[in-house]
Amino acid sequence: MSKIHELSPELTNQIAAGEVIERPASVVKELCENSLDAGSSRIRIDFIDAGLKQITVQDNGSGIAKDQLDLAFTRHATSKIATERDLFNISTLGFRGEALASIAAVSHVEVITSSDNLGGVRAIFVGSEKKLQEDAASPKGTKISVSDLFFNTPARLKYLRSERTEILKIVDIVNRLALGHPDVAFTLTNNGKILLKTNGRNDLRQDIANIYGRQLAEKMEVLKGTSPDFKITGLLSDPNTTRSNRNFISLLLNGRYIKNYRLTQAIIAGYGSKLRPRRYPIAVVNIELDPLLVDVNVHPTKQEVRLSKEQELERLLTTSISEALDQTSQINSGLNNLLTPKKSTNIDQLKFNLNKDVVDTVRPVEFIPQVEADKSAEVHETAASFVSLDKVRNDDKYVITASWDENVDKQVRLSPFDEEKDIQGKDDSLISSGDEILANNLPELIYLGQTKSYLVARHNEDLYLIDQIAAYRRLAYDQIFHDLNSENISQQGLLSPLILDFSNVDYLKLKENLNNLQELGIFLEDFGQNSLILRTYLIWLQPDVEKNVRMILDLYLNQNEQDFTKLKAQIAGEITMRQSTRRRNLNPVEAQELLKDLRNSSDPYQDFEGKIIIIQLSENDLNKMFKKDE
Repeated sequence: MSKIHELSPELTNQIAAGEVIERPASVVKELCENSLDAGSSRIRIDFIDAGLKQITVQDNGSGIAKDQLDLAFTRHATSKIATERDLFNISTLGFRGEALASIAAVSHVEVITSSDNLGGVRAIFVGSEKKLQEDAASPKGTKISVSDLFFNTPARLKYLRSERTEILKIVDIVNRLALGHPDVAFTLTNNGKILLKTNGRNDLRQDIANIYGRQLAEKMEVLKGTSPDFKITGLLSDPNTTRSNRNFISLLLNGRYIKNYRLTQAIIAGYGSKLRPRRYPIAVVNIELDPLLVDVNVHPTKQEVRLSKEQELERLLTTSISEALDQTSQINSGLNNLLTPKKSTNIDQLKFNLNKDVVDTVRPVEFIPQVEADKSAEVHETAASFVSLDKVRNDDKYVITASWDENVDKQVRLSPFDEEKDIQGKDDSLISSGDEILANNLPELIYLGQTKSYLVARHNEDLYLIDQIAAYRRLAYDQIFHDLNSENISQQGLLSPLILDFSNVDYLKLKENLNNLQELGIFLEDFGQNSLILRTYLIWLQPDVEKNVRMILDLYLNQNEQDFTKLKAQIAGEITMRQSTRRRNLNPVEAQELLKDLRNSSDPYQDFEGKIIIIQLSENDLNKMFKKDE
């Protein structure tokens, strides 16, 4: 066993920094939380090259006294707790006394601070070691510049994502802090360009407008709820305004952004059946409670907390959200469908084997000998009852026949392709393998008639039932998917250009990928102020062009990988679901045309969701139903 020794202060500081400082966004979070705890009303964050080159956070808070500057950069030194009792009554965002020491351990730090307007101090720290301290002119507050992050721990750099991803993480952190503190004016810039600016007027709706867009903020509903232990306030989107992930749900506990799966599920449960499957609301929920009921000391980043009376808080959240939506929402809950009596029908439902991959190999029976039943109970077996497999038979009812060898020899000598066609390299009569399979599996049907929901057709003596709605959905899906994959996507101009507002995070993503969006048929232009402008649209985005465009952009933003084929399939499915298709009486010409189009579709047997389109009743099946085989 190696000899035990004490780690050096430099190494322990770097280890501690690994728990607190994971990426540039962690630096921004810790410095902003310190600024908030210092009572700042204005905080400005500037960063260069995703924060790896430089991060600067400046505030107008209480500042750091000159004689306490060294202590501020010492591990486990803090002004926010003093006794064990304080650990259970924490009302500040930062309290561990690790942030500044951890940041200084892995970067170059310059701090200029003043606790009054008379004079200040400037100091420089490199790898936890103070290199300089001098008097400097400074207004009241603190300005900390962090540069060359992870310069002495280069191994950390390989765990960072792309520059764009790191920028988005910084923006997301500042967004959450701004939503939790609408009374503080935040300014965030990247390479001198403003990404976020709030006014600090304690107007949550205005802050949401700055972050997520004015159109969304105007439609959000007010949330209020109280109990003896909790007070809930915030804003909620209506059930029609949703996103495809939970990232737009902000849970704030006494102004601190937290992650809590159970509370997030309670928020979603408050919407009940008003939400579509796999859709999530946009919500900013601030929960005020006694600090004694929460333990924020369970994780270095302080985003995970332990709550007392968590079940009570879940019930309050669900109830308050449900009441807030019921007062204003005009959407009928799915629960009403359970209370409304439906037309009941007593129809015998028959189940058939609908697997198109199963091939019917039964040969038609040309002759069925009438064997007279033996009246005696005895079974007499003789040698004549058995057939020798080695004996060649002259009829074709057995595998081994007199012509077997001759047929095999002819088959072996056949060329797989006609020589003349092979030399020419093409043949107009040839079709693709996929079309050939579908043509062989689904024969050409002849329309017979129509019930309320189904078309009736036949081929030879077989009967076919076709779900009209499912058939139209298959054709609509194929058309949209084909349009998305065509090189020239036809566009229709808007009479008035459509201006779309986005959150600053989504705006940055979309702005950098405008060319990729054109492959999806969405031609957007930068309009500034977190807005993009749309001048043309795909015809099948009607009738609600804006809603469908936002749906496509939402799918694009939340894809895990750049798989455009999968994304186009998702878009085609979503658009098809949103198109209203009603059952109607078709004339014979329309019905026959539908059957023809279905036969030429990508999959005539099921729609894009896997729902059955067509079932077959063979002559043999019908005979069995009418017991004609008995």
